[in-house]
Amino acid sequence: MVPVARDSKFKILIAERNPLVVAALGDMISRDGRFELVDSVPTGKAFLQAASEADQSFDLAVLGWKLSDMDSGEVLAEMQRRSLHARVVVFSNDHDISILKQCVRLGVQGFCYQFDDPAILFDTLVAVAHGRICIPYVDVSKINDTPLSRLTARERELLSVLADGWTNLQIASRTGISENTVKYHLKNLYDKLDVRNRAMAVALYASEKNRGPSVNA
Repeated sequence: MVPVARDSKFKILIAERNPLVVAALGDMISRDGRFELVDSVPTGKAFLQAASEADQSFDLAVLGWKLSDMDSGEVLAEMQRRSLHARVVVFSNDHDISILKQCVRLGVQGFCYQFDDPAILFDTLVAVAHGRICIPYVDVSKINDTPLSRLTARERELLSVLADGWTNLQIASRTGISENTVKYHLKNLYDKLDVRNRAMAVALYASEKNRGPSVNA
């Protein structure tokens, strides 16, 4: 996506389930001559649909952490799975540092908190619109210290076959264990990775592989 010219307004799409937050953001955006609100959606599904359109109506999106049907981590994972390209700023109401780290690992371009000064959000939006990454301070030396680096060899093998598209039945039949045992191991794997489902685990695995260092290190 080519950065927007400085004399153009940045077209913003909001994905947020809370109508009060949407109204507040819309009001602030309307008061700032650099931005134009083009639409708002309450669900990740609707945002993914908008991001998949060939002629995207927005330059960048503001995603609340919790949408009506999924969280932004799941949205970012699905974007990776579909190879969707959109500039995203996560607008989180949760100060949990693990959320920031998860979003960074999943390729988010911007991140800020709902309790920050509005100027921080706008500065973040401008930076991301111009192709830069803008996130709060985090010890970058620990970004790669992900749960993947602490997986056992067996767990890394299981994650690898998930990425290859194996079903639970295929895993069970090829390893000689029951499907229930596979589900048990997958639950433990998801807990260790701090993800909710297979898609997020695979997206995290793919993201780590693309970053360069092997997850087997």
